[in-house]
Amino acid sequence: MLTSLSSILTKAQRGRYAVGAFNINNLETLQAVMDAAQAERSPVIVQTSEGAIDYAGMDELAALVHLAAKRTSRPVVFHLDHGKNYDLVVRAIISGFYTSVMFDGSSLPYKENVRRTKKLVEMAHKKGISVEAELGLIAGKEDFVSVAEHEAAMTQPAQAADFIKQTGCDALAVAIGTRHGAFKMKTESTLDFERLKQIAEAVSVPLVLHGASGVPSRIKTLCTKYGCEIASAKGIPDIQIKKAVSLGICKVNIDTDLRIAFDAGIRKFLKEKPGVIDPREILKPAKALITQVARHKMKLFGSSGKA
Repeated sequence: MLTSLSSILTKAQRGRYAVGAFNINNLETLQAVMDAAQAERSPVIVQTSEGAIDYAGMDELAALVHLAAKRTSRPVVFHLDHGKNYDLVVRAIISGFYTSVMFDGSSLPYKENVRRTKKLVEMAHKKGISVEAELGLIAGKEDFVSVAEHEAAMTQPAQAADFIKQTGCDALAVAIGTRHGAFKMKTESTLDFERLKQIAEAVSVPLVLHGASGVPSRIKTLCTKYGCEIASAKGIPDIQIKKAVSLGICKVNIDTDLRIAFDAGIRKFLKEKPGVIDPREILKPAKALITQVARHKMKLFGSSGKA
């Protein structure tokens, strides 16, 4: 059942839980995430990034998501993630495929970010589409998003309040110390919870956490055992994500953890069964691991049993 981002995040904000937003690039990842939502009785946000669209096509991915949404009673949001390309966000709105879009103008001068976001909000709201925006720069590299460490900037509470007032966006992605990609930090992460608390007190819209993958040790160990070179990868601990949700985060983006699970499942199968050439058999373990990861996230965020 397709629904808007605003509808599920309003409920999440009221219930003090968060909804997982999972990036998909193909049929198998989508099926795995939907299996998790069904098993956990959880609402779910299915995201396509600019990289995913470049790889698989907007029309093709939209067809898969719309069909999957029709086959479940769980609330499903179809979301454009990290739309840095203004024209692509416009295209997504006009297409009628998406129930939510994100415009990431965080690297733009503040006034230009406000101007473009406001224009997209006006366009999207006419079609009943929600808009997520971003303020502050999150470091790291993932897909078409790349921000150097020295360019990262934390979200300012007062500026966040002004931004929302001027743009009318429905959700705001904030920078409080998370990072994109698998190699988030060299030491243990320390999120700025005091800043998050101040932002939540300054604004009324649901808040979003990007760069929040945890790089689960069990999945990482499995992946490295069969040849994946990510031994030094480090993510955001579950305990910190849980605290962030308690302080106002209502949407948590997950991409890296799904990639590691996918990779681990395939590497293990190929190593143990080199005689199998059927792609359907090769991909089954990958799907199963992604479902495990997604179910864990739904429980962690508190969305299990909410749909």
